[in-house]
Parts: sequence; structure tokens; C-alpha cells
Amino acid sequence: MTLEVDRDAPERAARRSGSWPSLARGLDRVPSRTGVVVGSALGIWLLTRLSVLAVSTVGVYGAAAPTPVSFARRWWEWDVLHYERIARYGYSQPNEEAFFPGLPLALRAVHALGISWVDSGLLVSFVAGAVGVVFLALLAERRGPRGVGERAALVLTLSPAAVFLFAGYTEALFLALALPAWYAAQRGRWVAAGGLAALACGVRISGAFLAAALVVEFLTRPQGRRWRQFPALAVPAVVLGTYAAYLHGRTGDWLAWLHAQEVGWHRQLTNPVTAFSTTWDAAFGSSQAAQFRINFRLELVAMAVGIVLSVALLWWRRWGEATFVGLSVLALATSTWYLSVPRASLLWWPLWIGIASRTMRSRWWLAGYLTLVAPLSAAWVVLFATGRWAG
Repeated sequence: MTLEVDRDAPERAARRSGSWPSLARGLDRVPSRTGVVVGSALGIWLLTRLSVLAVSTVGVYGAAAPTPVSFARRWWEWDVLHYERIARYGYSQPNEEAFFPGLPLALRAVHALGISWVDSGLLVSFVAGAVGVVFLALLAERRGPRGVGERAALVLTLSPAAVFLFAGYTEALFLALALPAWYAAQRGRWVAAGGLAALACGVRISGAFLAAALVVEFLTRPQGRRWRQFPALAVPAVVLGTYAAYLHGRTGDWLAWLHAQEVGWHRQLTNPVTAFSTTWDAAFGSSQAAQFRINFRLELVAMAVGIVLSVALLWWRRWGEATFVGLSVLALATSTWYLSVPRASLLWWPLWIGIASRTMRSRWWLAGYLTLVAPLSAAWVVLFATGRWAG
């Protein structure tokens, strides 16, 4: 499947001829439909949140649970427990240094308003997700065709792992910072881009990949570039260094977050062949119980998509986006096994823009996408809401 976005004729000619100034001017145009795009994206976000509520409610009562599961209990699972505990007590438990402090700090701020911890996580994700979806739509609309912004919002919010944009996880908060950062960069506002990327670095390690991508984007897009703004792109390194220094002060280990993942989640640096083999065995062998194998199969599919997307972005000379997606894929492909790759794919905005652009060309592409992802999306909502492992 080709994920190339549709450009108008001058921009396509610029890409073929390597005329980056012409291409940059096309990317930096201000959408004339900003208000419509924002409103539509917010509407899609709200409607899909209601659909998650409906599916989770039906799924819980259809799971033959001995007692009804409360709304709050449905979303108090897995990583949410770690983020809540860090927000309440700091890094008081072994290996929780693997979780960056951005989301716990946001939870503390919302909880200070008298909102419960679980609801604080849901509220942070709801608001942050709305911001992320809006900027995804704006980024897509800048590339065209007309209406692709709203379609990109729909494609993302109905994607298989989109339940993690509803729960109190980091994906929504990261998108709320990363996508405005990239949007600012596309408009030549590198100081704002650096500041937002710095905040994203406090949410998850993917912020480091975003910071690297911004540097590459700055160096490969000369149109409108101002070298005096370049130092702003170093601010993310300050945030990462500050967290490392904090961990060193507590544990004596500058890389405590990495070592916590190794000890607590058995995620160690592994050569790609071994990582693939281990994941393949977990997906189709006998090392995992039957209920877990489907998740590892989806991990393999998501990894394949990430590799294809990375190669495609390099082919299209979209160097900054290739850097972000490529570094993410590389990190996931060299872990002990593939873990949380579908969740990570939520952050690959070129994927959702590319799929949206393709579905704009043919209604059959849209029908095929929805037919493929709708059952997976619903299944993951039910799995999460009923306390089973959902990636």
C-alpha cells in the first residue's frame, strides 16, 4: 500500500526536481479552512470518545463478570496504576523510573482541583487528545487534498490501539505536545517547536526522537530558516539531562530509567534478528498462552508497518519524519521482543496522514480500512475495560 500524500502539481514537480524551497513554501501555506478543520476534528474526537464509552460498557456487561464493573475501575489498569502511584508518592517503588514524570505531574495538577486520580487521567487524555487530533488535522490539511485533515482525525481515532488515547496513558499527552511542535516547525517557528519538544521529552523517551527529527528538519529545510533560532532545538536535551540528573541523585545511576525497563519489564538491547525470533515464537509458538498470542501477532504487523513507513519516508525525502519514525522503530526492533509497537504507532503522524490521503482518493480504501480496524479497535477496548492485557 502506498502512503504517499496527494500534493498539488507545483509541489509534486518540486519534489521530483529536488527544489526544496518550492516544496517548503507549499508546506508552509496557512490552511484557508482552519476553523472548519478544527471544528470537524473536535467533533470527530468527541464522537469517537462516546463510541469508546459505549463499547466499553457493552463489553463489560457482556463479559459475564460476576459483579458489575464501575466506570472508574474499567480504566484503572496496567500502566495507569504506575502513573497514579508516581503522582501520589513519587518514585517510591522499584523500577518505576521507567515512567517519565510528565504525565504524573499533569495528574497531580488536575487532582489538586478535587478530581479523583482515575478521572484525572481520563481528563488529561481527553483534553490532550483533542489538542493532538486538531493539530494532526491541521498538519494533514496543509498537505492536501481538501478535507484530508478531518479524515486523518478519523483514521487515527478509529485505529486499533486508539483505546490508549482514552485511558490515562502518555500517548494523548505526547501528541498534544509533539504535533504542535511539528506544526510550529513547518511554519518556521523553531523556538516554539523546541519548547514544545522539550515538554514532550518529559512525557516519554519518544521526545528524544522528536527532538532529533526537529534538528534534521531544520537542517534540510532551508526555506525560512534562521540560524539564531537553532539553539532552541537544544532545549529538549536540557529536559532529558535534568531527568537523568534527578535519577542519578536518587539512585546513583544516570540511566536508571533504561535499567528499570530492563529489570522490571525485561526489555534489553537485543539484536534485531533475535528480537524478531523471540516475538515470532511468542506469536505462533508455545512460549505464550493462547490469549496472549494474538497481541504478539499484532506487534509483528505493527512493526512491519513501521519499517515500511520508515523506508517510504526516506524514499520521499521527508527526512525529519523519517528520523522520528525510524528511531522509534529502531528502538522497538532492538528490544528483547516487540512490545507496545501498536501503541507507539499512534505517535507516527505520517502514517495517519498517509492513510487518510489514500482514503480520500477512493471510497473503497476507506471502506477497507474501517472494515479492517473497527473489529480490532472494539476488541481492544473490551480487553482493556475487562482488565485483560491489551498491549
